[in-house]
Amino acid sequence: MFLEIKGLNKSFSGRDKKTKALEEINLNIAAGEFVCVLGPSGCGKTTLFNIIAGLSKADSGLIKLEGKSVSGPGADRAVVFQQGALFPWLDVRANVGFALRGKKLGKKAKNDLINEYLKMVRLSDYATAYVHELSGGMKQRVAIARALACDSKILLLDEPFSALDNHNRELLRAELISIWDKTGKTILFITHSVEEALYLADRVVLMAMSPGRIVGIKEISTPRERNLQDEYFLALAEEFKNTLGEEIDEDDREKKIECGNNSKSDFLCESVDNLDCCI
Repeated sequence: MFLEIKGLNKSFSGRDKKTKALEEINLNIAAGEFVCVLGPSGCGKTTLFNIIAGLSKADSGLIKLEGKSVSGPGADRAVVFQQGALFPWLDVRANVGFALRGKKLGKKAKNDLINEYLKMVRLSDYATAYVHELSGGMKQRVAIARALACDSKILLLDEPFSALDNHNRELLRAELISIWDKTGKTILFITHSVEEALYLADRVVLMAMSPGRIVGIKEISTPRERNLQDEYFLALAEEFKNTLGEEIDEDDREKKIECGNNSKSDFLCESVDNLDCCI
């Protein structure tokens, strides 16, 4: 199995009590698969994401990538966060090129790779632009291009489109499917949106809260360019909402309001000290 997660448990200690964030998470992901983890805020999706990325440690259980245990950050896992974590003092080209640091490539080879990934995310004309000159959607394109430039074994995305308006979310979802189709990358995508999971995934992993646990896994075998108004997808959406309860409906509505208010917010990367994972 490409990615194996077995018996994963994680708790956090508060002032008065210990809170269990994840309970007995078991999941296998095949090479080249596009898997979405769907659940409401507070169900442990990002905690799971951080453990897989090597940014946090589980209390018990194991994670193996191609048979090798995951115990910390690594270049075999490329990460895209909710906000792009771009370096504002670098232009677009340099942000993407940051992923190539340490690789034994000549200047021309590096430039060719940067050009290839900028073209893939449709940002060739913005190579010399700085972060403050980009829209929210463009920033996330840069983050995706940088992650692709890592040439990692798996691409991890934590609600990367949640801070965007509806129009940009739809565009970037379509672009991500196109990139996945071209590259054959294995993708693990965290989301709170039923619609997003149905649009993107080969399989949807349903997570409920208190504690965070997997309550269902659904395979979606229909071709891409999916019409989510088809009876099949409407029925799946209803099934997901019934499984996860009202929390997912409320979370979706709140996020849509929040996204509308914050779609133009900027993110300043506070530290470059912990960059062993490829971001």
